[in-house]
Amino acid sequence: MKKGRTRITRGSRNVFLDLGFPPHEAAVMLLRCEIAEALRKWMAREELTQAQAAKRLDVVQPRISEIARNKVEKLSLDYLVGLCAKAGVSVAVKLAA
Repeated sequence: MKKGRTRITRGSRNVFLDLGFPPHEAAVMLLRCEIAEALRKWMAREELTQAQAAKRLDVVQPRISEIARNKVEKLSLDYLVGLCAKAGVSVAVKLAA
């Protein structure tokens, strides 16, 4: 029996790009995920339930559930950045040309 070789491909640092999303969509999806992760960390640090986080951010609880489950395709970058501002979570974008 002939042994097959395992082929390993180095990732691009953006899982969405590696999954075949177009570059512009992959960039937005990655930013959404990173911002959602920052909000989840804020919730954990503040020891908030989803209902408590929703009340503090003045949004409905299902929106917080989407963030908690990383369903970020339903949320705009603008919306997520706005939630970070309400939570006191700093958001910065570093551009490289």
